[in-house]
Amino acid sequence: MPTLYYTLDNAVFRNFLFYAVASILKMMIMSPLTSRQRFEKNAFANPEDIPLDERKTIQTTTADPDVERIRRNHLNDIENIIPFVLIGFCYIACNPNPTLAVWHFRIFFVSRLLHTLAYQIPLRQPSRALSFLVGFIVTVSMTAQILFQVY
Repeated sequence: MPTLYYTLDNAVFRNFLFYAVASILKMMIMSPLTSRQRFEKNAFANPEDIPLDERKTIQTTTADPDVERIRRNHLNDIENIIPFVLIGFCYIACNPNPTLAVWHFRIFFVSRLLHTLAYQIPLRQPSRALSFLVGFIVTVSMTAQILFQVY
């Protein structure tokens, strides 16, 4: 009978689910933050988004720096969290060392939180670059372990 890695009885899978879902939730929160910023700054990208009573005084724009900062942060999340989740599912199938796996998941999640803080506060570089790099290295590490085990 084959081993089932994708069950809540597997501590690696359970921990992965927690950190993957927490990372996805963090990414999803960026959408309402973008919307809130658009309303605060009256920086709407589409004419239909402008409140009816203000359509004659507000022009559409995709150039507000505060809105664009959140959007770029959100895009960076999409570029990093989705690969982490997909690779994470493959990583679990390789039955990794539980302690090593949990640390991969934790470090990735914390790196994304720190990246968002560095982006939104904003903190001086290299804070954002380092937090990005840490999460990227975690994902590459999981990928390398998968490839070494498969071949």
